This record gives sequence, C-alpha cells and structure tokens, in this order.
Amino acid sequence: MKALFIEKMYEWSKKPYQKYFKKNEPWDITPKDLIQLPAETLGFHMGCFLLKYSFEMQPKLEDHDIVHVLTNTGVSVIEEIGMQYLLFGNGKRSAYLYMVILMGTVFYPTRYKTFYKFYRRGKNAHPFYNLDFEKMLLLPIKRIQFTYNIR
Repeated sequence: MKALFIEKMYEWSKKPYQKYFKKNEPWDITPKDLIQLPAETLGFHMGCFLLKYSFEMQPKLEDHDIVHVLTNTGVSVIEEIGMQYLLFGNGKRSAYLYMVILMGTVFYPTRYKTFYKFYRRGKNAHPFYNLDFEKMLLLPIKRIQFTYNIR
C-alpha cells in the first residue's frame, strides 16, 4: 500500500515538475535509436534499460533513467528512494529530491540502513549528478563509471 501511494505521488508530481522546474530541452532520440549504438556505450545501455522495463523516455527527465543505468539501480520503490539518497550523497539538491527522501524515510523507517548505503555510494563517487549525459551517450559506460568512481 505504501509503495502504491508513493508511485501515485510520483505520477501526480511528474507533469508539473517537468513543466515548471526542468529548463533543459528534451532529448531528440528514441530507445530504438539508442540500441543501435555500439554495445559498450552509455546510450546503448540506456536503450536496453528502457526496453527492459517497457519505459518511455520522459521529456526533460532523461537524466533520471541515465542515473539508473550508471549506478545499476533498479526501479522498485525502495531502489527509487535509494537512488535519491545516492544523488544526495553525490551533491544534488532539489525540492523533489528532498521530498522523496523525506517520504521514503517516513514510510520505510526499517530501510534506513539500505538508504544509508545508497547515500555512501553517492558520497564515495566523484560528482556526476550534474553532467550533460546527452553528450556522453557515445562514451563507454565502464569508462564513465571508472572515471567518476560509480559503483
């Protein structure tokens, strides 16, 4: 029930967040374009991620899915909350991030150790949350993960 509530909150908040807070331009590429890229690239892995979960690219929110790919974070509610902890540890600050962390901590207090592990992963990585990932789609994913110490 908690997970369903959080998922509904995400769906409800996504459109206003995209419209009013995200100033970047949507990427002009599709998942089918991405999987045509060389297999070692970030873009190819992004395309596979989207297809694996039957996700659509969300305009202006593409970086969110890239972070899933780079950090090898799943898409369960706990992992989504954990990824926000990871980004917080990496230096990202936003109202949305604070909201997810607050709600996640309140709804899942028994998962604090899990969330703290995500936080430490972000803290131990070099800052990557603010990179222009669209320009990195042709780079090898392993090189990006090594360069930024993303585990």
